[in-house]
Amino acid sequence: MTIDIQYKIKNNKNYVRFLRENSNWYKYLNRDPVNFKFFEEEVKTIYQLRPADKINKVMNTIEMLQTIFSK
Repeated sequence: MTIDIQYKIKNNKNYVRFLRENSNWYKYLNRDPVNFKFFEEEVKTIYQLRPADKINKVMNTIEMLQTIFSK
């Protein structure tokens, strides 16, 4: 694994947590640094960090508040 990838992983808590839960990614990151993009996408998908996921969370919160206040 290259030094810059190690630095990126160490500085992001979600990356560290994901690697601990899915240790098979060590193998892919060691073999080819290009796999880091796939790794980032996987982390964003699993932990729902994409912009669409954040919008859905906001919409769900608004919907919940509407149901609470409508009663």
